[in-house]
Amino acid sequence: MQPRNSRLNSAALRGAVDLAAVKAAGEAAQKAEQARAERARQAAAAEADGVAPQPAYQLVIDVTEDTFETEVVQRSTEVPVVIDFWAEWCGPCKQLSPILEGLAEEYAGAFVLAKIDVDANQLIAQQFGIQGIPAVMAVVAGQLVPLFQGAESAANVRKVLDQLIVVAEQRFGISGGAVAPGEAAAAAGPQRPEDPALAAAHDALDAGDLSGAIQAYRNVLVDQPGNTEAKLGLAQAELLKRVEGLDLQAVRAAAAADPKDVAVQLRAADLDLVGGHVEDAFGRLVDTVGRTFGEDRDTARLRLLELFEVIGPEDPRVVAARAALARVLF
Repeated sequence: MQPRNSRLNSAALRGAVDLAAVKAAGEAAQKAEQARAERARQAAAAEADGVAPQPAYQLVIDVTEDTFETEVVQRSTEVPVVIDFWAEWCGPCKQLSPILEGLAEEYAGAFVLAKIDVDANQLIAQQFGIQGIPAVMAVVAGQLVPLFQGAESAANVRKVLDQLIVVAEQRFGISGGAVAPGEAAAAAGPQRPEDPALAAAHDALDAGDLSGAIQAYRNVLVDQPGNTEAKLGLAQAELLKRVEGLDLQAVRAAAAADPKDVAVQLRAADLDLVGGHVEDAFGRLVDTVGRTFGEDRDTARLRLLELFEVIGPEDPRVVAARAALARVLF
């Protein structure tokens, strides 16, 4: 497995920031739609035969290094996978795990709970950067989403899960849950074709034509101002354009030498985000907002809001950074 901030593939975790996430989101949505259609077809066939439909997948599973790819990475293209990192000796784990398992049953397939024993699967724990347990993370369409660490009440866990489910549906088109017989015909209907203008923007981004991608995403937003996928793509393409040609070490050295230089702090924050250091990028700009005034403060604040768009408004790191921003502003 590769380090935590890298792409999830046959043996690795995808990073906190994947700059090809726009296309990945579209592909994930298509795969999820295909999976729902297949479950709908099976449910319809079972209904016709007078057989009660079976759950599409187990709600609670034990995952090992050998099964991680299939049970977590691949499964996450169909349903959000919540990961419970635990160990037999961990007292708080024994409080939290039953809560998570109970909620997995209660949510009836809206997510899958993957339980990973950190003692038996130390490599996975290391690659996720687990420093204390219990720790709970999620994977959606191959995208790593940190949730929380430590024991939590059922009410608090439910709030986190509700937020995760919204993110999975809105950003990736992924929603778990068994298909009810009455929904079978609708779910098995024809797939919606991808918007050609959006596809052209994705292709430009993949090809490294950042100027073309920026313009293409802007064209989509002229006609569809609320298109979330286009907004995310534009934010990512603009970020990549800004960091073109920047020297990472030189920018970081300059930022450390002069914390009051807003322009260099912005460049450093962009590079932090591209490198997968999401919290560092957010923290740098929150600190910059806190130590500046007037036009400089507004410039730093607006850049921070742009970076929020890259990650997604429902991401827990964005939520935390918004709270920190509000504290320094007010």
